[in-house]
Amino acid sequence: MKLVAYQYEGKAGYGVLSGDRIAAPGKDFLERYPDIRSVLDGGALPKLQEVVTSAPATLALADVELLPPLANPRKIFCVGLNYKSHVAETKRPDAEHPAIFVRFADSLIADGAPLRYPSGKSENFDFEGELAVVIGKGGSDIAEADAMAHIAGYACFNDATVRDWQRHTHQWTPGKNFPGTGAFGPALVTADEIADITQSVLTTRLNGAVMQQAPLSDLIFTLPVIISYLSTFTPLSPGDVIATGTPGGVGDRREPPLYMKPGDTVEVEISGIGLLKNTVKAL
Repeated sequence: MKLVAYQYEGKAGYGVLSGDRIAAPGKDFLERYPDIRSVLDGGALPKLQEVVTSAPATLALADVELLPPLANPRKIFCVGLNYKSHVAETKRPDAEHPAIFVRFADSLIADGAPLRYPSGKSENFDFEGELAVVIGKGGSDIAEADAMAHIAGYACFNDATVRDWQRHTHQWTPGKNFPGTGAFGPALVTADEIADITQSVLTTRLNGAVMQQAPLSDLIFTLPVIISYLSTFTPLSPGDVIATGTPGGVGDRREPPLYMKPGDTVEVEISGIGLLKNTVKAL
């Protein structure tokens, strides 16, 4: 299934996307599971599939305003320096453990929403195309061998970064949490739709030109390693989001640097997952 959250006629809703139309669950289901996170919390993905299978896809995608698939994740983890091409361009040494930082939920935006340019605060606004993993089954001390069974699905992510603020200290949090800089979507593609996520290819484009491209098999720390590592120091919960890292080619490491500016359009595409598209705006 491809799950989308949206705003329609002033109300938030969600449903299953098929082509350019959305099948939404009925009132009884929505009362019990008011958003996608509650579906994951209740282990109700199979029930949702049953419900929408018999429901007409009456809502046109063009008529709704998309929201992030999960607007209310409990935790958003981000993995830094997780492709050898990106490690090489930053001239950093190899690491024994994944570099983990966090994003705040109120920094998230949906497909089609404006990426918020940090006017008056910085001109070093960079793109980072990534695969986002959404946890479906929580747990602690998850073994690597069991980790893939804890994934609900996948989405595209742009971990847009204010680089000079990222480098104020060795802690990256400020540069990663400006409002409206974490693009997430367009849909949550359930894990059963993807036979082997490592065969997907991630591509980031700026104004149509390819900036980043790498197969997900290039991840240094694989999804099982990341999930196991995170669950060792904090319990994972349904609806937690993990942005798994960006490949080489970021604007900050180009000669000369290439930063996003108002009017630019950035796309993050992952084969089998979808296309996330946002335009940079000074708001």
